[in-house]
Amino acid sequence: MTSADPSPTTAARLPAFTVLMPLWRRDLPDRLELALRTATLEQQHRPDLLILTVDGPLPAVLEAVVDRVEQAEFGPALVLRHDDHRGVAAALQDGLESSPHDLVARADADDICRPERFALQIPRMDEEGLDLLGSSMREFSDQVPPGTGPLRTRPLQHEQIVRYLPHHSPFHHPTVVLRRSVALAVGGYRDLALLEDYWLWERMMLGGARMGNLPQVLVDYRVDEELFARRGGWRLFASDVRLQRRMLLDRVVTPGGFLRNIVLRATYRFVPGWARRLGYRRFVERSETGPATA
Repeated sequence: MTSADPSPTTAARLPAFTVLMPLWRRDLPDRLELALRTATLEQQHRPDLLILTVDGPLPAVLEAVVDRVEQAEFGPALVLRHDDHRGVAAALQDGLESSPHDLVARADADDICRPERFALQIPRMDEEGLDLLGSSMREFSDQVPPGTGPLRTRPLQHEQIVRYLPHHSPFHHPTVVLRRSVALAVGGYRDLALLEDYWLWERMMLGGARMGNLPQVLVDYRVDEELFARRGGWRLFASDVRLQRRMLLDRVVTPGGFLRNIVLRATYRFVPGWARRLGYRRFVERSETGPATA
């Protein structure tokens, strides 16, 4: 038992929680199995339930893994299915509404949760009455082994997060544990391409959520060659404009901040992918508050 592993007595007192993972046809079976295993069986503090939301038809190789989930190979599980591909926001909202537990931990179908993740996050949520808690993470890929890639951090304390939120998303979505009742009270996940999580954080903040980030790296985040290429173009810039207008109306950003954010996001969305990657690393990741440990 490590220092991060709760004792049996402590674990018995911790609130039950759900792991929520969306899945669609472009995910890969070997990556999905690794993500499932590290988010459940390999955790020092295992979830009480896994909800896997299947967003549209799947190829047979993925259906085979889903069958194993339904057979409880990865622990107690609920599989939700959409007949058609509706998008990640709809998949996450269905899972959030279906969770019997108030604490819901996000996990993606191609990332790796470190074994101590929930042993650190669930007690912190409980002890401090937090509604939203993330952590640092490290990038990895087929060429860069887990634990060796670039570090991604975020501000640690509630006040720092509130100051940071008007400029960038203050949480790494795959690392988050959130309080279901608070998220649903402000509308939960709503469709907004690539920004459904940022919009939810903004509304949770306005709803009075207590927020934090842990400095530890608790998730290894898979990055492929197309990641930054997919983050450009008019569709995503339209999402930026929509969210920034909402934040202006909510008085989260000032008129000057709104104009600054629009100019920066236009630049980010329309430069080549390699420049987008460089800009993110230089101007976003280096502007974080608080140290992180690997």
